[in-house]
Amino acid sequence: MSQRNGDQEVVIAYFSKSLSKPERNYCVTRRELLAVVKSLQHFSKYLLGRKFHLRTDHAALKWLLQFKNPEGQVARWIELLQEYDFEIEHRSGKSHGNADALSRRPCPEDCKHCTRQESKEVVSVRMLRADHLSNEWKDSLLHAQQEDPDIKPILEWIKASAPKPKWSDVSAMSSTTKSYWAQWDSLLLQDGVLCRKWENVRGDSCHLQMVVPKVKVPDVLQLYHNDCSGGHLGVKRTLLKIRERFYWVHCRNDVEDWCRKCTSCAAVKGPQTRSRGALKLYNVGAPWERIAIDVAGPFPESESGNKYFMVVMDYFTKWPEVFAIPNQEASTVADKLVHEVFCRFGVPLEIHSDQGRNFESQIFQETCRVMGTHKTRTTSYHPQSDGMVERFNQTLERYLAKVVDNRQRDWDKHIQPFLLSYRSSVHESTAVTPAFANFGRELRLPADLITGIPPDAPRSITDYANDLRKKMNDVYEHVRQSGQQMSEKMKTRYDRKMNNKGFDEGSLVWLHNPVRSKGKSPKLQAKWDGPYRIVTRINDVTYRIQKGARGTPKIVHVDRLARYYGTDNARDEHVLGGGSVA
Repeated sequence: MSQRNGDQEVVIAYFSKSLSKPERNYCVTRRELLAVVKSLQHFSKYLLGRKFHLRTDHAALKWLLQFKNPEGQVARWIELLQEYDFEIEHRSGKSHGNADALSRRPCPEDCKHCTRQESKEVVSVRMLRADHLSNEWKDSLLHAQQEDPDIKPILEWIKASAPKPKWSDVSAMSSTTKSYWAQWDSLLLQDGVLCRKWENVRGDSCHLQMVVPKVKVPDVLQLYHNDCSGGHLGVKRTLLKIRERFYWVHCRNDVEDWCRKCTSCAAVKGPQTRSRGALKLYNVGAPWERIAIDVAGPFPESESGNKYFMVVMDYFTKWPEVFAIPNQEASTVADKLVHEVFCRFGVPLEIHSDQGRNFESQIFQETCRVMGTHKTRTTSYHPQSDGMVERFNQTLERYLAKVVDNRQRDWDKHIQPFLLSYRSSVHESTAVTPAFANFGRELRLPADLITGIPPDAPRSITDYANDLRKKMNDVYEHVRQSGQQMSEKMKTRYDRKMNNKGFDEGSLVWLHNPVRSKGKSPKLQAKWDGPYRIVTRINDVTYRIQKGARGTPKIVHVDRLARYYGTDNARDEHVLGGGSVA
């Protein structure tokens, strides 16, 4: 604090304060305002009731005190400053040395408590290293330009200050040399390095691009896409970043090819083109010849102790059976299947399921063997192979969400009423209800009793059996025709997006393999693994693949495969038995 004494400005008192740890995290403007508040509080006995000038080299304080609708700490500070009568005067840092100098403690050259000297040394070393790397890069680029057969003639002509050569001089040269020749007026030498003048579309900006010879292109792409300067960004951003600094013929094509072959990008984001094979149909001709089985959950434990529900569905009639179960162990699943399905509808010729451990267990396999039924399974991570039961699971779960809502301890009590409604509704693929396709008659609903639907005319058992046999034959024929038509319709719609002609044996592919590892976040894990080698093409949509020379073979669906566009080094490593390069 100072005041004028004649023509001189005399200091009356000094005040200083060390910032606490939270205060050091304030932004610059807030720290400057904090200094004003603390100073006025310290000198309040001199300043209250008097008009004074407050000088600062921080221009933001002039408008900050006039800020409308301040909030929080700043609002409290501004309210405190309203008690004083002062004007803010801004002056530059050069004119503010009397106060500014006191905030900078002078330190000896060998000060051990101040990191300023160490910081200067570190910065100097970094600048020296950066200059060294820059000079080393330019020397390497210049040498590569002189050795490049496409750039060398252009470089020699420009060094000799020759006029633009005639077409006859370049007609026998490469297309790359002709491209540089066509841009003759934009080429020049900068510190001996061949550069190209580049202007933006508006013509208001111009900068130099270093011409990159073919041998240095991978180094540039590695720096500005794979390294920390690139961040594995996409084609557009990588291309714009490179064009700010470099130029070579077919730059865009090289960037696109590099990003497409980047194993790290493909392992996380997946290949740009996904494989999709043709839809394979499997139609059945009679009820309960082939059934699908699946387990959904876990759900909140119900009052009955159930956490899962098991779904069994007939492929021909679309008749569903659902059982709430406390666990999904193989013994529980096998017991329900035998006592609740086989004993009621008979043993099917074939059972289809996913690759759940309960269905692949020895207990379940032995149950199928004893009952004489054939067991099939989907390929891993390909639920479309069991689409009928997967779609039914979604329908049932959506229904339970509508009727259960907040109370989720009685969800298993709502399953059987839903089945009554589902079994009595016309199925799109068969054009009849599952009940009619299964029993030859419709189920009587509670609403029918209310509305008074008339009963059927009484008949003898023999007449009923004969009529039922004829009716069921007609129903089965109708279901087979409707199912065939719907299957062909689905196949036509599905195959429109088919974009894969298959993979040859020995070719390299990516495998979509989103496996969760304990202790690792799935969001930070790569979902594509590779490269794998095609060992055998089992059929149109199924392949046996192997990773490396000693990897375990896998059988996968073509929808999980994509062509591998890795580098030659990655391909060689795979052939020699190397591991994943992702």
